[in-house]
Amino acid sequence: TATVWKTLCPFWGEEYQVHLPPTFHSVAFYVMDEDALRWVEPQSSAGAQTPPPVPLWPISLLGLLPGRRFSGWAHLTEVDPDEEVQGEIHLRLEVVPGTRACRLRCSVLEARDLAPKDRNGASDPFVRVRYNGRTQETSIVKKSRYPRWNETFEFELEEGAAEALCVEAWDWDLVSRNDFLGKVVFNVQRLRAAQQEEGWFQLQPDQGNLGSLQLEVRLRDEMVLPSGCYQPLVQLLCREVKLGTQSPGQLILLIEETTSTECRQDVATTLLKLFLGQGLAKDFLDLLFQLELGRTSEANTLFRSNSLASKSMESFLKASCEEDGGQLEVGVGTNAARGGPQVAGMRYLHGVLGPIIDRVFEEKKYVELDPSKVEVKDVGCSGLHRPQTEAEVLEQSAQTLRAHLGALLSSLSRSVRACPAVNVPFIAVTSFLCLRFISPAIMAPKLFHLRERHADARTSRTLLLLAKAVQNVGNMDTPASRAKEAWMEPLQPTVRQGVAQLKDFITKTKGKGPLMSSSFKKLHFSLTTEALSFAKTPSSKKSTLIKLAHIRAAEKVEEKSFGSSHVMQVIYTDDAGRSQTAYLQCKCVNELNQWLSALRKISINNTGLLGSYHPGVFRGDKWSCCHQRDKTDLGCDKTRSRVTLQEWNDPLDHDLEAQLIYRHLLGVEATLREKHRQLSADPEAGPVLPGPGGAPEDPLAQLLQVLQDLREAHRSSPAGSPPLEPSHVLELQ
Repeated sequence: TATVWKTLCPFWGEEYQVHLPPTFHSVAFYVMDEDALRWVEPQSSAGAQTPPPVPLWPISLLGLLPGRRFSGWAHLTEVDPDEEVQGEIHLRLEVVPGTRACRLRCSVLEARDLAPKDRNGASDPFVRVRYNGRTQETSIVKKSRYPRWNETFEFELEEGAAEALCVEAWDWDLVSRNDFLGKVVFNVQRLRAAQQEEGWFQLQPDQGNLGSLQLEVRLRDEMVLPSGCYQPLVQLLCREVKLGTQSPGQLILLIEETTSTECRQDVATTLLKLFLGQGLAKDFLDLLFQLELGRTSEANTLFRSNSLASKSMESFLKASCEEDGGQLEVGVGTNAARGGPQVAGMRYLHGVLGPIIDRVFEEKKYVELDPSKVEVKDVGCSGLHRPQTEAEVLEQSAQTLRAHLGALLSSLSRSVRACPAVNVPFIAVTSFLCLRFISPAIMAPKLFHLRERHADARTSRTLLLLAKAVQNVGNMDTPASRAKEAWMEPLQPTVRQGVAQLKDFITKTKGKGPLMSSSFKKLHFSLTTEALSFAKTPSSKKSTLIKLAHIRAAEKVEEKSFGSSHVMQVIYTDDAGRSQTAYLQCKCVNELNQWLSALRKISINNTGLLGSYHPGVFRGDKWSCCHQRDKTDLGCDKTRSRVTLQEWNDPLDHDLEAQLIYRHLLGVEATLREKHRQLSADPEAGPVLPGPGGAPEDPLAQLLQVLQDLREAHRSSPAGSPPLEPSHVLELQ
């Protein structure tokens, strides 16, 4: 979230949506205190300076059924960063008869994904089992986060004893104190009733209390049918987009008319992703723009409403490009554009706005144009320790903003080559470009990946004033925009110059072709629907490294294995059927997660996917992670084949997007049927032309039939059948 400065009662009001794998069972919330002079990430590496205490509140989703929600205040728990826990432990618990009384048998089998506590990126774990005043410990497994013990302990059970069984994992240290790795606590009375319990148990931290956090959490389930079920819906929508305004049914217009304002952004984003996957994003946006232009009589109001066109274009412009040095080329469908989702937005913003935003952050100057908000005491002194006057503050602020605004407008004018084509009135383009794209990026650079951190209060004010000036330029410096905030008058010369530059900019972009994906940069790997390929240079012939149908797992590699935390492994079978592993090093954690997500998504339906793997490497005569000496061992950690990012960087999930559109249309089906009844009864609507086979070619009637067929497909398909893939969506506020 954003940082709320100097308060113990912060308000955020932010929302997030997280796509979860079916096996996901908990979510944790961390509240951090940001130190402007010494900031460290919440999950710092071994040996780094540790952040302030981390309050943590986990929610178990086992009791949060799909469609249900949690809303209320949750107590926070203070967790010492040195005692941050993660991972699971495999235990077998039994109540067995004894000579005098029953005995409690605890078998400590293994653990996985333990927290790295030592500088080598691993730990030296052992387990301590406590019950009724007695303590027993396992042996120490050196340098491993995936230890195996297979040790058993027994305790005598006392009748009526309320003592709990506590299993603790610790990292052994020779010199300093041992580090806590987590614990699991069992109710003995419940164990006595069950007699036996075995499984993987999540390691938990020690509990405490520190403040409260108000949350609203909702879990939503989507059952995605096989691809063939959605083809009629996808083909019908694609045909409508290709026909454009010549379509007799105008389904896209009907979808917009029946979509409420509250869910219009979600529908716009889903439709855009769907058409991106079909290579029709440009045609979809063109159709929306034509519909918007057709019903708008005043150019000044174009693209300023919450229309489907405005929301779709916002999503299109915010589509993220890949990190430099590792472009991901994804083919999605036969007509997909090369590079898929990286169509516009981020790379352009980084080139145009990046240097100006960086300068504002680095200078940290006090800037204010509104006389009612000037605080001289916050400005400091000038000359021989003489406090500045209000007039001096306003003049210096105006000079600073004119410099930033001039640099920004000049950068924008020079960016013609990187800008997509436009061919509509000036005010329509400039208002959308400035108000919906450039100004929001200036005010919230972190959300547009221009900065890693949010701005402090002083920098935020400078960015806000700069964004207001850009909005005035986008409004073509109309009298109405000038009268709104008269104290912006000192910037008017620069604004008028910017209007001229922007007109020249728009004129030069007229008639240009569509925006093409940029060329490869430093890493020349490409991912298509067929293979993971590589080339020495962008122009040289690509060589196939791995056929996608042969991929069995794509997972991270332990940091200690190669001395880097950005290494992934792709486990696959070669043409001879032998298991092979390719290790690829990425430049940063974002790039690593994007590649892992893309590989997992595009190979999700492969046969023979692994359920476990080794996060280490086989070096010498053993695995570096679990120290097993059998190279063909199945693995010491579970694979995460369904853990993916839901971002533009990934291959688009056609079936999920189609399911989301189907669910939305199902919610407005009654309205669509009423619309169809009205059109059928309208004598001016004209006759319905027959389609192939004599069936009426009525797009709305076809859509209603498609919805009926999909409803029947959902009813007839058992919830647990193999083709179906449940997709859990967690909405956080």
